[in-house]
Amino acid sequence: MSTRLSPDGMYYWDGQQWVSTLSHDGRTRWNGSAWVPTGQAGPAVGYQPARGMTRQPTSWTRPLQFAVAGWYAVSALYTLTTPFWLNGPMTQAINQSIERQQQLQPTASPLPSGFTETMTSLVTVGLWASAVIGVAIGVLVIVGAFKRWTWMYYVVLVLLGFNTISLPLTIVNIFAGPALSAAQGFSLPAWTYLISVVLSLPAAALFVWMLIALIKRGPWAMTRAAPQLS
Repeated sequence: MSTRLSPDGMYYWDGQQWVSTLSHDGRTRWNGSAWVPTGQAGPAVGYQPARGMTRQPTSWTRPLQFAVAGWYAVSALYTLTTPFWLNGPMTQAINQSIERQQQLQPTASPLPSGFTETMTSLVTVGLWASAVIGVAIGVLVIVGAFKRWTWMYYVVLVLLGFNTISLPLTIVNIFAGPALSAAQGFSLPAWTYLISVVLSLPAAALFVWMLIALIKRGPWAMTRAAPQLS
């Protein structure tokens, strides 16, 4: 049994959590090495078990907050720029796909007038909608990081985990993506795949750091501390 006691002697650390030093019947108390009588004839009146255990920041907490907030600030800015530079390649890819389908099926009925323009408009709207949603998520994560919301820590960990799992596929797309897209009748510039990899690498590193921090210390690298009673 651990001999680590809280400053007020009311709790001891059993290796996993803080436990009351007072026995259930209130007759003895653990002093760190042995149970000693308390002089009480029954359970302590008004005694409350260890509650309100608070988490205290560690040396990792502030850097981790800034890392998460900084990463999502960069991600939000990146997402906000995508409609400007990705709209052209996406529109070109759609036009290539339509042309290929017409070449493969020359006897098919012609597409309705304005179909290509409609699809192009939908792509533009979709890119801007994604940008707005991405920025909103980024702002929410930044606020959650500075407020150290526990639930936000797990949400970010899951999102970064999905990104890390997909990283190998993203790397493969650098080499195989353009060829596969061309075979399907459309292609995106190779640099679009490269940007995805460049952004995925720091996200994967942040995921590993957050996972280690969670295992070793807890959400936002904050450890549980003994309650301080006056």
